[in-house]
Amino acid sequence: QVQLVESGGGLVQTGGSLRLSCAASGGTLRSYAMGWFRQAPGKEREFVAVISWSGGITNYADSVKGRFTVSRDNAKNTVYLQMNSLKPEDTAVYYCAADFGYGSGSVSPSQYDYWGQGTQVTVSS
Repeated sequence: QVQLVESGGGLVQTGGSLRLSCAASGGTLRSYAMGWFRQAPGKEREFVAVISWSGGITNYADSVKGRFTVSRDNAKNTVYLQMNSLKPEDTAVYYCAADFGYGSGSVSPSQYDYWGQGTQVTVSS
């Protein structure tokens, strides 16, 4: 059973940056594509970014493309989400998730096997 723990969230001003981390325990992430999702109050959970098991393929939601970068360090069993040029509409709880397999990763939350507890990101205007 893989456990995921996110960290790095917080309060930042518009235009600022944050780096989220997702650390895994109880298993290796080498066999998983890793996704980032977010959920704002009153809204459904939405796809943000995904990185394949090897790190060779990434995919982003249009709303974050060019501002966010997903990366991973399999030796450290950790995935990252670098968020730059943050906007108030980025405010949400951010979750990392693990999708078992050697594909490029899914944009659908239903495809993921394990989830972290989430970390709050608040962007003030």
